[in-house]
Amino acid sequence: MNAPSQPRLKKAAAAPDGQKRSLPASLSRNAPLVPVDSAGGQALAAVIAILTFLAALCAGGAELVAASSAQWRSEISREVTIQIRPNAQRSIDQDVERAVALARQAPGVEVAQAFTREESERLLEPWLGTGLDFNDLPVPRLIVIKIREGAKPDFSALRQALQRDVPGATLDDHALWVSRLSTMANTIIGVGVFLVSLVLVAAALAVIFATRGAMASNREVVDVLHFVGANDDFIAKEFQRRFFRLGLRGAAIGAGAAMVLTLILGLVTRSWRASPTGDQIEALFGAFTIGWRGYAIVILIALFVAVITGIVSRLTVRRFLNENG
Repeated sequence: MNAPSQPRLKKAAAAPDGQKRSLPASLSRNAPLVPVDSAGGQALAAVIAILTFLAALCAGGAELVAASSAQWRSEISREVTIQIRPNAQRSIDQDVERAVALARQAPGVEVAQAFTREESERLLEPWLGTGLDFNDLPVPRLIVIKIREGAKPDFSALRQALQRDVPGATLDDHALWVSRLSTMANTIIGVGVFLVSLVLVAAALAVIFATRGAMASNREVVDVLHFVGANDDFIAKEFQRRFFRLGLRGAAIGAGAAMVLTLILGLVTRSWRASPTGDQIEALFGAFTIGWRGYAIVILIALFVAVITGIVSRLTVRRFLNENG
């Protein structure tokens, strides 16, 4: 149905005795039927912006953890470690050389590199501190094996060869660590999705209360529209159109603020890259960037919030009119 014309509205607004009374302010010329630029509308836009900002941060954090987890699992799955414990009756250097030779013969192995005694001792410094004399300690030696990309070797034969030729040597394929990393990452991603869902529900509730408030404050306008022949669907569409624009504006502000904050954090972490704190952050989160997929998710969340705002406002209007029809 087309919008009622201004002359029809003026005619409908006439009093029964023939004397015309003034129209509501919202029905004056060039005024929107649903005023959302009021203080209540601005407050709702601010609430939507804040909720979109929080939802975008949760989604960006989940995407960051997912990308970092995939990188960790890829690196760990391509690395296998052989640990050789010292034996007073054997030469540990010969055992290391024999284990390296066996590892290089295994299918799918790209590189097999043994740590020196000094490098093995430095690995213990974060737990035992510096300046200690490790000469009297049975420090094990490590051999790091890099697997060719795409290869999925079976190390059962290597394990048997190590048990036979290098007593005290153990091979660790880090399967337990990969499983724990996957569980941790999936848990964090699940929590992020749950928080985003809660924020969207909160946004829908805010729109419901704002729409009912707008309907109550513009009840005289709704009565006039009904009087001139406007049906409930036309009124609901007007509210949906105006609230969608309001939601799109607030969601765009919130999503833009989240993107700007992400860029700033990325620049800050890159400036800390040479420091110990920066190295730890980069080890956990990589370059602290969500990539194009993360930014696409943030944009989709903003559009989803705007769509929810329009749909919820329309449904709320229809229910309000049915209840008060």
